[in-house]
This record gives sequence, structure tokens and C-alpha cells, in this order.
Amino acid sequence: MNNKLSADYYRYESLHRYARQLGFGAIHHKIDPKTGLNAVIAIHDTTLGPALGGCRLYNYRSISAAIKDVLSLAHLMTLKSAFNDVPHGGAKSVLLKPQQIADRKAYFRAFGDFVHELNGRYITAIDVGTSTEDMDIIAERTPYVIGAAKTHLNERDPSPSTALGVMHGIEAALLFKFKQHNPEGVRIAIQGAGHVGYHLAKLLSQRGAQLIMCDPNQASLQRCITEFNVEAVSSEEIYSVDCRVFAPCALGGVLNAGTIPQIKAPIIAGSANSQLAHRLFGKVLHHKGILYAPDFAINAGGLISAAIDYTYRDPRMADAKIAKMYDNMLGLFERSHRENLPTTQVAEMIAIEKLISKRNCMEKIE
Repeated sequence: MNNKLSADYYRYESLHRYARQLGFGAIHHKIDPKTGLNAVIAIHDTTLGPALGGCRLYNYRSISAAIKDVLSLAHLMTLKSAFNDVPHGGAKSVLLKPQQIADRKAYFRAFGDFVHELNGRYITAIDVGTSTEDMDIIAERTPYVIGAAKTHLNERDPSPSTALGVMHGIEAALLFKFKQHNPEGVRIAIQGAGHVGYHLAKLLSQRGAQLIMCDPNQASLQRCITEFNVEAVSSEEIYSVDCRVFAPCALGGVLNAGTIPQIKAPIIAGSANSQLAHRLFGKVLHHKGILYAPDFAINAGGLISAAIDYTYRDPRMADAKIAKMYDNMLGLFERSHRENLPTTQVAEMIAIEKLISKRNCMEKIE
């Protein structure tokens, strides 16, 4: 076996082990040379219902990197749904972005056909690199899509709902850590002024919080400065800001060996996915006395909104369920303290307990 084949083999074996460790149900891969589509759909679990997860269009360096990402994201979607009592399983899709998409409509129609082939076991939605316009195209080929504005007029941009859930999580953290019932006067550092970061800043500003923000996109940052009178700092400075809450709302992997020692905030609660560069950093934060709101628990507002919009077409029901995230997060913090375990570990335990309970109920019915 030559070196290249050997390396490919071990990458495959590593991904296979990773999928087994996460308890995966199914992984689907489709290539369409006519449109340039190279897509992977990972369905992690369908215990709670049809699997739901966004469609991410990203310039992955390799198919191995794409598969590893989709496995991790789909697993987190299962935990997110279970922790927050959403009646859907966990899944995700990733599209390996070609250098150029010659015909975007044909490209997403091909992906819509791929989704439809799975007969409703997977419901797709907006994620990084995709838009409501893309969902409209997918909806031409399959009903198993959320966020197609032309098809379902009640469906909304999930960003405000995600921000609303994060705000409830921050409020729960402030109550648990400081016995403070609202964020008025609290210094909160938000990393990222994009869709969710902007809406989180808006909500917190309305409640009297003092905001510090960063974003490499100066236009997005300036918008928040103008509208919410936030203090701007560089992307490097945001970690060491003197504040009570640090809210990562941009990229993943930002909590790592280099950044955690800089953080002065006693609370970390933000919307970004996969914030921990490694799961062991959840233990590090716990031992440092930093109250960490696990990303899959606190950033579920968009998922809740999407699931309820898809099933009931009633935004009011979604907002009411998102409000219950406050109690879920407070219960998580209390159990973590009571059992002296990292919040990450406890949140996973809660999600798994709910999945096991559902499976047991299903077995009794059968």
C-alpha cells in the first residue's frame, strides 16, 4: 500500500470510529457532476422524530474534513433537540463548495432531490452559506425543507429566535451566579456582530446591558455601534475584556488553551456552535469556576422556532417554547452545582436521559 492510499485508509478508519463513538444512524453521500454538487447528509438519531438540521455550504479542504464536521454537527443537533424537548432527531448536511457554482438553481435543485430521496427522514434548513432563496429552490423539489419563505409565509429568519434563547440563557446564568434577575447595567462582551450577534445586542441593549463587541466585518460592527452605542474592541482584545458575561456568537473552537486563560468573565454564554476546541475544556472551565452555558443547550432558539414553524405555522407557540429555555438552563446550572460536574457533561446527561426515556416508552408501546 503506497503512502497516499495508506493515509486515505487511516482517515477513513478514523472517521468510521468517530461515527461509531457518536452512535450514528446513517451517512449519505451524493455527487452530481452536472451541477458540481458534492453533498453529505448525516442522520444521527430519529428517536424523537424526523431528523432536522441545517444545510451548510462551505469551502472544506477535503471530503474528510467535511464528513468530520457533519458528524459533529449532527450529533450536537440530537443533543440540542433532546435537551430542549424538540420532537425531532438530529441531522446535518454539508455541501463542499466548488470554486464556482455555475447555476445555483440547478445546484440546489439537485440537493433538493437528494433530500427527497430520504423520504422525510431528514428535514433541511438554513445554515452557514445558505439562504432563504436557496431554501425556496430546494422546496421546488421536496417538502422536507424549513425556511422557504415563498412556500411557507409564516417561516422566519431563525437568527432573532436564536438570540432570544441566548438572552434567556444569560438571564438564567445571571440569576444563578449573582442572584440578578435581569441584565440591566451588566457588562457583556459579544464576539461577533453578525445575524445572531446583532439581534442579541439589540435584545440586551433594550434591557439596559452595557455592551462591548468585536467583529472583523467593520460594517456589521459599526451598525451595532450606531444603533446600540456599544464599545468596540479588536478581535484579539475581546477575550480579556472586564465583564460579567462573554458571549461567543461567531466561529467555533474559540474556547481553547490560548484564550481561556485570558477570559475574565465569570459567565460564558453565546450562540456559536462548537465553542470548545476540545470537550476537555468544559472541565477546565468548571475547575476555574467559570459558569459555561453549553452551546447546544443555549443556542436552540432557532431550532425551536424552525421546528414549530414547520409543524404548526404559529410563531407565538415558538416564542413561548423558547421562553422555557430559561427554566431548562437554570435547572442545568443547579444540577451541575449539586453534582459538582461540568455543565457540558450534565447537559449531555440530561439529553441522553430524555432520549432513553423516549426509547423506553416506544418499546412499551410496541
